[in-house]
Amino acid sequence: MATGTSLIVVEDGTNESMPTLWLDEIGADDLARVGGKAASLGELTGAGLPVPSAFVVTADTYRSFIEATGIDEPLFEAVDVDSDDSQALAEAAERAQELILETDTPPSVREDLLAAYDEMGDEDVAVRSSATAEDLPDASFAGQQDTYLNVSRTDLLQRVKECWASLFTQRAIYYRNENDFAHDAVDIAVVVQQMVDAEKSGVMFTSHPSTGGPTAIIEAAWGLGEAVVSGAVSPDNYIIDRETETIDEVTVADKKVMCVRGEDGETIERSVPEEKRNERVLSDEEIHRLLEVGERVEEHYDTPQDVEWAVYEDEVYLLQSRPITTIDDPEGSAGSANEAESQPPGAKSGVADGGAMESQSEAVRLSGIGSAPGRVTGVVRIVDKLDNLDKVEDGDIIVAEMTTPDMVPAMKRANGIITDEGGMTSHAAIVSRELGVPAVVGAEDATQKLRDGETITLDGDKGTVEKGANVPETTEEDKDAGPVETHSAVKPMTGTEVKVNVSIPEAAERAAATGADGVGLLRIEHMILSTDKTPSRYVEDHGERAYVDEIVEGVRSVAEAFYPRPVRVRTLDAPSDEFRQLQGGEDEPSEHNPMLGYRGIRRSLDRPGEFKLELRAFERLYDLGYDNVELMLPLVTDAEDILRAKALMQEVGIDPEKRDWGVMVETPASALSIEGICEAGIDFVSFGTNDLTQYTLAVDRNNGNVADRFDELHPAVLELMRQVIGTCREHDVATSICGQAASKPQMVDFLVDEGVTSISPNIDAVRDVQHEVKRVEQRLLLESVR
Repeated sequence: MATGTSLIVVEDGTNESMPTLWLDEIGADDLARVGGKAASLGELTGAGLPVPSAFVVTADTYRSFIEATGIDEPLFEAVDVDSDDSQALAEAAERAQELILETDTPPSVREDLLAAYDEMGDEDVAVRSSATAEDLPDASFAGQQDTYLNVSRTDLLQRVKECWASLFTQRAIYYRNENDFAHDAVDIAVVVQQMVDAEKSGVMFTSHPSTGGPTAIIEAAWGLGEAVVSGAVSPDNYIIDRETETIDEVTVADKKVMCVRGEDGETIERSVPEEKRNERVLSDEEIHRLLEVGERVEEHYDTPQDVEWAVYEDEVYLLQSRPITTIDDPEGSAGSANEAESQPPGAKSGVADGGAMESQSEAVRLSGIGSAPGRVTGVVRIVDKLDNLDKVEDGDIIVAEMTTPDMVPAMKRANGIITDEGGMTSHAAIVSRELGVPAVVGAEDATQKLRDGETITLDGDKGTVEKGANVPETTEEDKDAGPVETHSAVKPMTGTEVKVNVSIPEAAERAAATGADGVGLLRIEHMILSTDKTPSRYVEDHGERAYVDEIVEGVRSVAEAFYPRPVRVRTLDAPSDEFRQLQGGEDEPSEHNPMLGYRGIRRSLDRPGEFKLELRAFERLYDLGYDNVELMLPLVTDAEDILRAKALMQEVGIDPEKRDWGVMVETPASALSIEGICEAGIDFVSFGTNDLTQYTLAVDRNNGNVADRFDELHPAVLELMRQVIGTCREHDVATSICGQAASKPQMVDFLVDEGVTSISPNIDAVRDVQHEVKRVEQRLLLESVR
């Protein structure tokens, strides 16, 4: 597939690198031109190993892009900051990425990239970064740059630029600073590779990642490999003795989610079918085939390798290989190697092929996969997302649902890491080994069983977590106190998600502490009303940018507190009488019944300039990486409202096909028009029972004369909700409720019976609703069995 010579001569006689090269044109000697990932793929291709076809957008192309367009100097000036200053780091990353993304790609580069894509075949591709400082023998830089799957021809150029821009994310800037790599000395190439629509995938260590011993470790899950490397799923774990070629240990995980290719080509996360959740992913024959390929890779490089692989239609494909950077000094690894003889490395302690946990010491609180060796003691710090990292002090133990590369600053301070999900081959686990921080991953419910502030001991070799200090001493006081107390309000496991309503950003931490599955309703108007100015007056006094910033900062604090749990943000929905009390309110209309008047989507569509500022705030949040933010439109009447709003979303750069967005069902009209609303392309609907009830029953809930007739459980209201849930299920649209009725047990019973997707009560009702949902689901389960 060669495109010809790798150099071209321009009119002034100088040499210029070709924008693209094919894998069979490159190898290890081309590291500076194509980066570690691409050079490795070129080597594997040359060795005859099964690598999908690909071409590389060279590092020279990136360098000439920033130099020819004149953005190189401001780019490197922008990132010359103290990486421990989180505010400066965030601003540096935003400015650097903005410079790249807002600069046009030269026509010659565009033409060459599209020509190479066409030559490879008109199929979706994977677009992967390949930095020149990535996958080096002494630093993996794992997870620092971006990968995009299922990329079409239309999106190719944008995705390449986004890969370039990912060289300057906050975590990439921080990581280079901490490893003493100069920003202007690191370039980035981009691999454009044929997509493998994997049926199963994972990662393989050809030798033990800590000791370098002859023990291969394979982790496998269903679907695309993103779920494994991101830590979103706890994969199966297979331990193979390479000297005897025997499979020593098989740990079958409860694989709850999988990444698959959606109908629109996007990579989506989907629940694993019930019958496959606890089914073994790889057969013995497949394990031996993978091991054979892995040994060929290690033999080629003459060093242990960390290999990403995929299986499609019974064929094994290699997607990436890099040296294992975390193997201990052999002189200091004897203890680990000897211990490995009695406990297979990387295995869940006492678990084999889905069997029961063996009897352990009473001190053991949790077991998982030991992903980074060492035995340490520290105080538990439960971390939901980045906002919580500030509470992690030197010597603490981070406990999180799953670790991410963004946690590196806190990981350096911590004594150890424990996660609910993920495997020892997730990118963050690799970084933890590089930092020498002991870690236990895939512990399943560590965030629920451990309490903030308690002292525990973590064993990263055995994969265990014990209560108390390393060598606990039992005192009389301890005996009198009895066993360690566990938190009394453990979150019940439910199939129906229980979220929480948040009125003001200041309540985010308290709301997140409830254990809710996300935010079902975050109101933007409270962020605006708190300024004591109407939107138009605020823009007049402070400018459009400041108005957008006000919304971004308010939503961001909640999105941070809940990340990666979804945060559903409702656009402006304050009635005119509330705006009339603010500065600039004299221009607001005077209405006899504001609740039936100029509010919600009606106001937004009538004032598109102001509405687009709200939408720009959403777009900014997406650019900052808050992909857990969902956009919700209030008080819609029919599909026409939605289509007009959708057009404005597209005008500001929000792609409705790539973001989760939906509407409030608060009027009988929207409930009865639900078919057309679903067909408008929404992802979810949420019942606003306060408005839906008053509009259905013609009862003003604030009118004392008729307030006793206000009943969210009225048969007419319930029938409208039943029809909406049924139609939405047919269209694969999620359903939720975020009105005050979500706190009522009778409403919860009705909605769970009908199959609602999620319920979002107020903060103080979350625990009660969680338990009520669990009770109803158990009743339904028993009825189905009987």
